[in-house]
Amino acid sequence: MAQSRSLAIPYGAPVLAVSFLACVATGLELSVNNHAADFTLTTELGPAISLSCLVHNSSQAEELLWYRGEGQVSLKDGNKVNISNVCISPVNESDNGVTFTCKLARDKSVQVSVVLDVQFPPRLSGEETLHVEEEKDVTLTCNSKSNPQAQSTWLKDNQNLTLQQSRHELYQTSEIFRLSIRKVHKSDNGTYSCVLESPLGNGRRDFHLIVEDKKPVFPTEAVIAAVVVVTLTLLFGVVAQKDKIFKVW
Repeated sequence: MAQSRSLAIPYGAPVLAVSFLACVATGLELSVNNHAADFTLTTELGPAISLSCLVHNSSQAEELLWYRGEGQVSLKDGNKVNISNVCISPVNESDNGVTFTCKLARDKSVQVSVVLDVQFPPRLSGEETLHVEEEKDVTLTCNSKSNPQAQSTWLKDNQNLTLQQSRHELYQTSEIFRLSIRKVHKSDNGTYSCVLESPLGNGRRDFHLIVEDKKPVFPTEAVIAAVVVVTLTLLFGVVAQKDKIFKVW
């Protein structure tokens, strides 16, 4: 009598099977504009740019998702399966540094990101007239951003400003360029220019500083003291003459 034999299954076989399936699933790859890894896209202001995400090594229809930063991008139904496109139009300054990410819907760990490097020159122009009293402080501020970041220079009457450590203070960030002058003198009269220079262009803003004569300080405390003295004198006088005043009445 023949005995049936059961095929022995190794203990680790189920684990191996799961691992194999995981390998098949993760064999899917994405590319954005032919880049299979994260990358930076350098562009300029204005013209629209298109990002195209494509699924590779897929044997079935795969849904794709797009994100702008942390927010999901709304896609039309015909723009979700195996290939998906997003268009940024027009490209503006607020798009600089923004990350767009294409993800596989059923496995969001499969993804490719692109960071926009939007380059633009400083946008700075115009002029302003400032009146300040002698011995007062004044601050001149230029607000402008650019990419790459511009280099700033301060001029006075079209000449490089000679900075005095005790009186001048400079403050600079990626968007703010500030010159402060402590206790202005008549010699500080003139035109101050904030000049920004970058490889893509330059910007300039002029400040016409007019230092006015110091106004005399009104002696408020002395006047108040005098009013108090006069009031008390009159009051004491009335008290001293109260008997005569009552007799008259």
